Amino acid sequence: MAPINQYTTDKLRQLIYYNLDNNNLSNALFLAGRLHAYEPRASEAAYLVALCHLRLNQYKAAYDCSKNSGSRATHLGCAYVFAQACLGLGRYAEGIAALEKSRMHWISKNNWGKHTETKRQHVPDAAAVWCLLGKLLQAHEETKRAIECYAEALKANPFMWDAFTALCELGVNVRVPNVFKVTPELASSMGSNNTEDRSNSMVDESTTSSMSHSFSNDPFSVSTSRANGEVKQTASKSALFEKLNASTNLVTPVSTSNSQDTMETPSGPASVFGATVPRIREATAVTLDDSVAVEPPQAPTRKFRALAGLGMDVGDHAPPKMKASTLRSRSRIDRDPDEMDAASSSAATSVGLGITERKRTVSGHPAQVASTATLKDFSAHNPPDPMAPQRRSVRILNSITKPQSKFSTVSNLGNRDTRELKKLKPTGTKGGRANLSTVGRVVSGNRKNEPMDADAKSGNVNVSSHLSAPASRSQVNEKAKELESIQMLLDLFSRLGSGYLALSHYQCQEAFQIFNTITPSQRDTPWVLAQMARSLFQQASYAEAEKIYIRIRTMAPARLEDLELYSTCLWHLKKDVELSFLAHELVDINRLSPQAWCIVGNSFSLQRDHDQALKCFKRATHLDPKFAYAFTLQGHEHISNEEYDKAMGAYRSAIAAENRHYNAWYGLGKVYEKQGKYDVAEQHYRTAATINPTNAVLICCIGVVLEKMKKPQQALDQYTRSSELDPKSSLSRFKKARVLMALQRPDLALGELLVLKDIAPDEANVHFLLGRVYKTLRQKGNAIKHFTSALNLDPKASHHIKEAMEQMEDEVDEDELMT
Repeated sequence: MAPINQYTTDKLRQLIYYNLDNNNLSNALFLAGRLHAYEPRASEAAYLVALCHLRLNQYKAAYDCSKNSGSRATHLGCAYVFAQACLGLGRYAEGIAALEKSRMHWISKNNWGKHTETKRQHVPDAAAVWCLLGKLLQAHEETKRAIECYAEALKANPFMWDAFTALCELGVNVRVPNVFKVTPELASSMGSNNTEDRSNSMVDESTTSSMSHSFSNDPFSVSTSRANGEVKQTASKSALFEKLNASTNLVTPVSTSNSQDTMETPSGPASVFGATVPRIREATAVTLDDSVAVEPPQAPTRKFRALAGLGMDVGDHAPPKMKASTLRSRSRIDRDPDEMDAASSSAATSVGLGITERKRTVSGHPAQVASTATLKDFSAHNPPDPMAPQRRSVRILNSITKPQSKFSTVSNLGNRDTRELKKLKPTGTKGGRANLSTVGRVVSGNRKNEPMDADAKSGNVNVSSHLSAPASRSQVNEKAKELESIQMLLDLFSRLGSGYLALSHYQCQEAFQIFNTITPSQRDTPWVLAQMARSLFQQASYAEAEKIYIRIRTMAPARLEDLELYSTCLWHLKKDVELSFLAHELVDINRLSPQAWCIVGNSFSLQRDHDQALKCFKRATHLDPKFAYAFTLQGHEHISNEEYDKAMGAYRSAIAAENRHYNAWYGLGKVYEKQGKYDVAEQHYRTAATINPTNAVLICCIGVVLEKMKKPQQALDQYTRSSELDPKSSLSRFKKARVLMALQRPDLALGELLVLKDIAPDEANVHFLLGRVYKTLRQKGNAIKHFTSALNLDPKASHHIKEAMEQMEDEVDEDELMT
């Protein structure tokens, strides 16, 4: 079998990436196996095999394939895949060590702006590695180092949303404006990408093709071709072009940062024997003044004309002097006829020696003049145009007597067979403005003297500088647009991040307001609506949260995230039919999702089938061992069955899965409260309240424990705080009124109970306590009224209510006897 060449392996790599991009993972894995068979020692082949296994969620296979190169840090891709496999397998220390060893490969790498529709960066950059390293450290319970890694990831790339949410979930007080901003690292990467990837787009493709067409149609122009980034001149095989190209460079490339993607632009002195510079079309005309967008009419194409000094003896018959009104830079002005005779004689001598006379152009460049041999070759291939009108200088020269010399053949050629020039209109523009079409034209006729820069005065016109000016402006405009779009995205991320941070710190009202101020196009999306519903759920506004969850279900019927909270809302609202329907629907969508089994368990719990509910919650924790909320619900069911030890185990598992899961801390406090360990219960309640300081229920539970510990004043403080956090909380106001009665403050208790009566008018305990307050205040009529209402609302408590009414009558009889 013949040895495999490089082209075969390259084609295999292309096929692998093609299948990975199109999510044909099994096909990509097969092809990666073929590549690894060809290159068993190549790290990249092992990387591709491991990557395919990782995307197929085959963590052990990815671990094995990438371990050799990843653990030794010989290939960054292998180290990254190896660390991800370690994260999935729970081998956090190995993943951390692999990424730390390969630090030199990724610490200065930045792939910002390098992912487009046509190119990819398959190896991660510093931001991605920092984020993965933070996840590994967080799972390894190295919280401080994890926070540092997440901060570095956001510093390298502020759009690394996973790093931001991880910081919020860890309880870090993040300064959102300092995160979502254009960092120096981001700005430098943007600048390098602009320099790296942006080619000179001043002239579009159609303009380039039209310029190429102009070059190919003009036999006197020099076409340009590009090979390996270098400009090569392709000229005709005639002797004329061989002589011309030996002395003149007709093309000057526009200077840009990328030499391989530059486009060549004709320079000023490109007009030789009437060969004009190809014009850029009007859509890309370059003017010196931005306010003038219209290019003036261009002069017609110049044709060859015979010069007086070529083969003519004009020593005694000098042509007349041009008028002094047409001034141009570096031209011969105000000369007398003797000087003109000397000049013409010198020109004739120079031609005889093969040296060309130079005539100044409007740009200050010399116009080249050909030798006699060149003209012979030129006239043989280019017949004259008999229909072209003669110039004034030609008519004067024709009137001169033809001298007989060794150049007589050339003189006859100049009189009859040469191409004559058409008359040119003045090409000067008003206000001293010039465009590209006027650069490099030979000065002839009446033309005004235009101001020229220092380069023009010295005979060199820097056309590249004129073209690079609009190019630089376009690049500046592109960069400004890019910065504007990035700033717009950063503003959006800043608002979303502020809301998420507030919600993670359980500042639910503030979070809801922030999310509500986002633009409707972003607000009316499932993720944002889910955060808004969650904020309402944390405030115990279950009815309002239910409405938002219904909208989410309408927009994204297959979305499963956060629906366990929706089921808890339905549980609190006692909507067993809706809860059962939701459970059946989600099991049909994905029976292997932990959210579906949580919802099924809540449905059984509402029907008071606690054993079936426990089975469902355990199934959810088996599917996702990090699902803290399922452990918490499992603990609640154990409390309902009075299995306190099992409940404590479930709550501790929830805390192990998520340390800031305040519901689990609350559950532990409830267990200790049931066991009569009020001091331990108070500690757990306070821990939960530290995590969620805005939860009125937690504050009320602290007050209940303090009240049982015979600390009524401290309990009153907690009840007051709970009422302030949630003015609609009936439990907090009732507990507060009862403590006020115990502290012999019936007036304050009456005020709380009147408010509570409006909140819960059908609550028997409220009317019974009102009767007692009125009884203490000796308002017999109001007391009997509320005792009667309590008796009607709760007939089962008739014994206690009648006893209170009888005690009130006995007290009245004693008062009458005393009087």
